[in-house]
Amino acid sequence: MTLLLPAPVSRSRTATAVRPWWRGFSVRQAALLSAAVATYFLVRSITAGSAGVAERNAGLVVDLERLLGVFLERDLQRVVLDVDGAVPVINAIYIYGHWPVIAAVLGWLAWRRRDAFLVYRNALLISGVVGMVIVATFPVAPPRLMDLGFLDTVTLHSEAYRVLQPPSFTNQYAAMPSFHVGWDLLAGLALVREGGRRWTRVAGSVLPLLMVLSVVATGNHYFLDAVVGDAIVLTSLAVATRWHHRSRGSDVRGAAAPRPAAAPAGQGPDRQGVRAAA
Repeated sequence: MTLLLPAPVSRSRTATAVRPWWRGFSVRQAALLSAAVATYFLVRSITAGSAGVAERNAGLVVDLERLLGVFLERDLQRVVLDVDGAVPVINAIYIYGHWPVIAAVLGWLAWRRRDAFLVYRNALLISGVVGMVIVATFPVAPPRLMDLGFLDTVTLHSEAYRVLQPPSFTNQYAAMPSFHVGWDLLAGLALVREGGRRWTRVAGSVLPLLMVLSVVATGNHYFLDAVVGDAIVLTSLAVATRWHHRSRGSDVRGAAAPRPAAAPAGQGPDRQGVRAAA
């Protein structure tokens, strides 16, 4: 199946040059994104549903996966647990392969590709709003909180993540959608489509796949969480790209519109109208 994605943002001649607006631009964007992320987590925490509703919805997700024949998360986790040294690796991917990677990619885009940065930033913001609505209306308990035989590998083998994000201050029932996967896909697409180097294309291609493996093997998400997260992000990216191209087209048309020539003295419209009437 081929995914039809919008074309990458066109490069300007000075796209990779160091520009004097960098400092002010970066401060404004960092403040905007920090406020957006804080709002995202605040809304998720205050809209957390009850455990009973979240577990019932999780049961619906599991039933749908069983119907589709894709309820393989428990088997995948068992395979990973049987591989020596695999658990620390998947934990590290889950903890450090999300926000640090997203921040680094957005910072690189803001530094080197301002137009592209605006598109990916808008895609992240749009998808975040959609995600908040879903979390508030359809809370889903993650596999690690269900009685399905999963282990919480992040808690069992790493104290750092639960300390940085204590369960009492976060929404534990926000498994659907998975933006660990969706936003890593957004970062991966940025590396593939905007980087232009082989290593960025390889990193961007591998990153989303590793995150899918990680969120499932750590017991934090179902496969359908990842599918929905990716679908929301791809749709948001398409909307953000179309919005960007339309706004640029409007700017270009506005800049190219010729100004009407000034009428010679004594030949203004009113005087010409008087002469025509005479």
